[in-house]
Amino acid sequence: MSFKNRRAIQEAVLREKKMGTPDFKIGKRYGVTFKYIERLITKTRGLNVSSLNINKKVKGFSPKNFQEEQATVWSFKQRGNWATHSGEYRGNWSPYIPRNVILKYSKPGELVLDCFCGGGTTAIECKLLGRRCIAFDINDKAIELAKRNVGFAVPQEINFSDEKGVFTVYEPELLVADARDMSFLKDDAVDLICTHPPYANIIHYTDSKEGDLSFLDVDDFLKEMGKVAKESFRVLKPGRKCAILIGDTRRRKHIIPLGFKLMDVYLTAGFRLKELVIKRQHNCKTTGFWYERSTKHNFLLLAHEYLLVFEKPVSSFPFWVREGIQATNLLIPVFERPSLKRKMDKLQTTTVWIFPEKEFEACFNKNVIDRYSEGKGYSVISFAAHIGNVKDLFQRKSGRKDHLVLIKSPIFNNCCSIAEIELYLENIKKFAKEQLTRLENGGFLAIQIQDVRINGYIEPLAKRLIDILTAEDLWLKEIVVVVQEKRDPGPQVLGEDLKIVHQYLVVYEVKK
Repeated sequence: MSFKNRRAIQEAVLREKKMGTPDFKIGKRYGVTFKYIERLITKTRGLNVSSLNINKKVKGFSPKNFQEEQATVWSFKQRGNWATHSGEYRGNWSPYIPRNVILKYSKPGELVLDCFCGGGTTAIECKLLGRRCIAFDINDKAIELAKRNVGFAVPQEINFSDEKGVFTVYEPELLVADARDMSFLKDDAVDLICTHPPYANIIHYTDSKEGDLSFLDVDDFLKEMGKVAKESFRVLKPGRKCAILIGDTRRRKHIIPLGFKLMDVYLTAGFRLKELVIKRQHNCKTTGFWYERSTKHNFLLLAHEYLLVFEKPVSSFPFWVREGIQATNLLIPVFERPSLKRKMDKLQTTTVWIFPEKEFEACFNKNVIDRYSEGKGYSVISFAAHIGNVKDLFQRKSGRKDHLVLIKSPIFNNCCSIAEIELYLENIKKFAKEQLTRLENGGFLAIQIQDVRINGYIEPLAKRLIDILTAEDLWLKEIVVVVQEKRDPGPQVLGEDLKIVHQYLVVYEVKK
């Protein structure tokens, strides 16, 4: 293509974007890809936005029928468009997330920090909820956008806070700065950190601006985020929270657990994990073309992110003593015949599976077995403390090869000990590796597991499982979130800790 023609197409695409023409129509009309449109806008505007004309007229100052989240799965079918919130800044988070975090972990007048400001979603919520805010971004164009977004007036006669007393509006302080260097902030100065970093190089937020972490591959990204975590730990007050939203990515049809890897970065910096929330995504197409692709090529559409809520310890002393492991508590693996749902219209096609409470086990088993056994041999194994608790036992045929081994873990309660967890993980590691000799090449090892809370903090068992299963012939295929849909969830009870309502299915592909 000649320079003249290339220039003409660029101008035409930008003109169409200003007119509000959908991207798929622009692509069809001018023979360009979505990625081309995205890069063109980022290059010409200095930031990655989906629309060039956004109406900033304020129609309301709070979401309708809002209730604080009380469990570990957050699902917002509508993104949220009160105040000046919009989805124009690509990859920005739903305002429901910072609103929940700010209300739960801070009080009016306290200082909230967002070190990846973007379009200013967190800053807008701080202004609406009577919190002071310092928000910064390495991209000056993003800060220009954020300043426009927070430039609305808040009626003084409306008290948006749940707290009693006089409501004060604080104008957010918006700066151009690097999240790896917060030297302009004093030690122990911030009451809450609430931020949404890039997911390595999945989306580029600038036109290759120096210091933009969204151009870094996973390993380099995590290394630089280590500097962010260290600075975050320094500026946060002891006992206060740091909330970060992060998601996974996929390479060569397998999962890169970016969320768990970033968790490690912050734990290494000295934080403790207070909550691990699953944020559902609702823009995943699960019918037609994508359903066929999902079943034909055996992959799931990524439909969840992780909201990691860390706490800076008040004391440098360890908050628990790791107990000695008692061999008498050894869990026993037992083969079982799983209950299966007889008829199911379609298999699940995203990384979030939600099944009715009464049919949970049958639906779960059916989806795992039908998708990963591929009509061949399979075994289902339950870990139990007593063999008598497991029904329908059967003996495995000697010498038989399986295409799927499903290991079902016990669901620990919040009264279990670190010793029990360590012992369980050691048993799972040993037993899972034994099963590799019985699995066919190209087969699957799937493990059901759930996080647990010990002494007020989360023990992230899915992450720990992935950390210990590091055999060269095991490729991490999927991390699936599994939830029981209860008919009557009961009344909301506000508490300091969120109720753990999700499990995981960790799926490995065997590559011998």
